[in-house]
Amino acid sequence: MRLPLILMVVTLLFSGVVDFYIYRIARKRCRSARPSKIQLWSALVLYLILIVGIVLPARSGDGGLLLMKMWVLFGYMTVLIPKVIFVFFDLLGSIPRLWNGTRCSSLSLVGGIIAVIVFCAMWWGALVNRFNIDVEKLDVEIPGLPEAFEDYRIVQISDLHVGTYGENVAYIEHLVEFINELQPDLIVFTGDVVNRKTDEIYPFTKALSELNANDGVISILGNHDYGDYYDWDSDSTKAESLRQMIDIQRGMGWNLLLNDHTFIHHGSDSIAVIGVENVGDPPFTVYGDLKASYPDLSDNVTKILLTHNPAHWSMEIADQDSLNIALTLSGHTHAMQISAFGISPAALRYKTWGGMYYDESGRHPLYVNIGIGTVGMPMRLGATPEITLFTLKRK
Repeated sequence: MRLPLILMVVTLLFSGVVDFYIYRIARKRCRSARPSKIQLWSALVLYLILIVGIVLPARSGDGGLLLMKMWVLFGYMTVLIPKVIFVFFDLLGSIPRLWNGTRCSSLSLVGGIIAVIVFCAMWWGALVNRFNIDVEKLDVEIPGLPEAFEDYRIVQISDLHVGTYGENVAYIEHLVEFINELQPDLIVFTGDVVNRKTDEIYPFTKALSELNANDGVISILGNHDYGDYYDWDSDSTKAESLRQMIDIQRGMGWNLLLNDHTFIHHGSDSIAVIGVENVGDPPFTVYGDLKASYPDLSDNVTKILLTHNPAHWSMEIADQDSLNIALTLSGHTHAMQISAFGISPAALRYKTWGGMYYDESGRHPLYVNIGIGTVGMPMRLGATPEITLFTLKRK
């Protein structure tokens, strides 16, 4: 409880400074008192909303409370961020007054315009763009690929976070239809099907069980799938939720790999798909064991590795000459749900945050899928939900 209290106080103090500045200039620059009164009373209402949003539990309670918290805090941020932008530009415009000059009112106007654009963009990202599915199509050349797997089509999806949709299954049903129309040979899911606990997946099991590929669906767990972001009554209750997660995925017809592997056979040729449990840099708990997942990672078999967090690739796979892993597929980053012109704030946190990456040898390519769903902010600004379609080619 201490951290939310500190967060609430700091946010309120910062917001108070911003709102006081806007209130002061509204009184000074506007002939009517109405704009300053609107600013004052709207700010007070928003503070109440913010307090409610912070107090609502994130690690306990049902999914409805979590959704309410998410939307309340998001709504507040869609107002606060534009305000901060306007204040920044208005302060820039006031700098000449330090030397007895005239305030540059055009900068205030620019700040106001940008603030309105940002407000609209955030709500567009929440109400429209987070449902705009994008298909990335890539040909991947693999040395030694068995002849029977030439032009083999793999669809990767990741980070569904179905709890964010509540019980509204329409979008997931649309996603499943979209994937099936691609007619893949194999579908792989690289983790984070829920936000906090297994029961979020119940409304969506029928839709997800209808994913269809010639060689089925292979999945792994992500950091959100273990129940680490929920305050459980006991360790046994948490363990039961994880057991249900495993049973449900396998009950949907998915081949869930837990530090294990499976072979896909086409005639006399085969490739291996390896699924590692979650491995990542701190603060993420390590559950995975790459060495336990496959008997000899240096053998000549063409191997595709599924590992949720791309940090695992940097930690244990990149530039390891003894490993023969033809392609690693990850998710996790979401591109922080914001990107434009190939730039994302995720780059400040992850060296590998979206798209294809190669180590120095070029022998261990990594692809990071930026996911389907959202967590935290119910918004995708530029970083549209991604389905990746790989076509394997013999090099």
